[in-house]
Amino acid sequence: MAAIPFAPTTNSRFLTPSFYLNCPAFPSFCLSKLSCFPLRRKSPLLLSCCCGSLTINGNQLTSAITDLSMLLFPLFQELGLNEKETESILNNNNNADLRITSFESIRSRAQLLQSTGINALSLSRLILKNPYILTSEEIGALLCFITNDKDLGLKGQMKPSQVERLLKATNFGFVAGFEEKVQLLLQFGIPREKLVHVLNHVNLTKALCVKPLDEIEKTLAFLQRFGGVDLIVCRPTVLNYDLQTQLLPRMGFLLELSSGDEDATRTVVRKFPSILSYTVDHLKNHVEFFESYAGLSREEFFRIVLVFPGLFSSSVERKLQSRIDFLKQCGLSPKDILRFLIKAPLFLSLSFEGNLANKLVVLVKIGYENRSRGLAYAMGAVTRCSCRNVQEVIGVLLNYGLTCEDIMEMSVKHPQVLQYNHVSLEEKMRYLVEEMGREVRELLSFPAFLGYKLDGRIKHRYEERKEVLGEGMSINKLLSMSAVEFSSKGKMRVRVD
Repeated sequence: MAAIPFAPTTNSRFLTPSFYLNCPAFPSFCLSKLSCFPLRRKSPLLLSCCCGSLTINGNQLTSAITDLSMLLFPLFQELGLNEKETESILNNNNNADLRITSFESIRSRAQLLQSTGINALSLSRLILKNPYILTSEEIGALLCFITNDKDLGLKGQMKPSQVERLLKATNFGFVAGFEEKVQLLLQFGIPREKLVHVLNHVNLTKALCVKPLDEIEKTLAFLQRFGGVDLIVCRPTVLNYDLQTQLLPRMGFLLELSSGDEDATRTVVRKFPSILSYTVDHLKNHVEFFESYAGLSREEFFRIVLVFPGLFSSSVERKLQSRIDFLKQCGLSPKDILRFLIKAPLFLSLSFEGNLANKLVVLVKIGYENRSRGLAYAMGAVTRCSCRNVQEVIGVLLNYGLTCEDIMEMSVKHPQVLQYNHVSLEEKMRYLVEEMGREVRELLSFPAFLGYKLDGRIKHRYEERKEVLGEGMSINKLLSMSAVEFSSKGKMRVRVD
């Protein structure tokens, strides 16, 4: 087992400064520097000090504090502080607690800090910024809870960066009651196995430390109406928000937008928890844009939000306005725009240069007229797939003898054809021609053939019917009839036989 830094020796007697100064584990330093450690009081004074369990008077205090300083010097160097930084800490009159705290206590605290996983450089910066982390009782309780707790599964699981942010707090009184607040999350229903995940993904200072216990309780009770535990586990940062100034106004606006429908509002928040990070002004701006520019009512706009709440993440100026302009130029009315966006809401968030522009070029090449309604609907159909897949699909169809005009005709009749996976589409084409002995041009009248599963429907039904109906059966009737109808016809055939 690796040696623990600052581990106590087997000899329990009070060790002299010379022991630490001569110990090879500590780097050497200039002893002449030690004379710069001033005492706050020089008048005789009785004081109990925990350094070596001694009761000392004013004269002994000078010697005891000097001894402690000499012990702390190599300890701080081991923690990554140089001589100048160490002197700065020990000479600062604001660090009085450091000078009257036992060396063993400070050394134990240093070990506890190291056990959190904070790297040496960050830890030395923390100590230099606020040496009180070595003596504060609140910090001690916090570190013990984080590093030693086994019941909640926190031991060794908290991210060092999270602990570091807590230790950067200027008011350590805020960390008091941290354990009680964490227990409150469990009482609310956060699963133990998800607790570390939640704590590692919130701003602990905002979410727990600076909030009184009763405010956290009110926040949890409010969130219960809109997903509660599931919402917090999915999006822990909701705990960062202030109940009065952030959560209540934002949820209130969404409720108003949904005409008071809590179920619909809950669905929106569940689909897109990040919606709670946007200000009311941001949300209003999007609503007003669709009302004034796209000609939609609030109720119609919410229907789009219900399908795709992520539209609030798209900039009105950089994305939304140009997308609505395109639909208008293609001749779509407000009602058409509503139907289009409900079916193809991703159109609002896709990049123009990296996605939409390339697809427009491909669609125009196969015959779609620029700025036409057909082009708009074709664009909507291919929003869910990559431009490369669209090109591959067209390539497969061309290889089987279809023309660009044929492909356009198929996509007008069955828009989804261009978004099918090109690999599975080629397998269906091969089966149609080689196994079923059909002409490729039959697809012009029934392009939906390419949307059925090859093994689950096409092969199964063809094998079931080919002996009775022959190879000239209609592939439309074969595949489009319901499973119940197909099964009943099979039973009738058995009875006739």
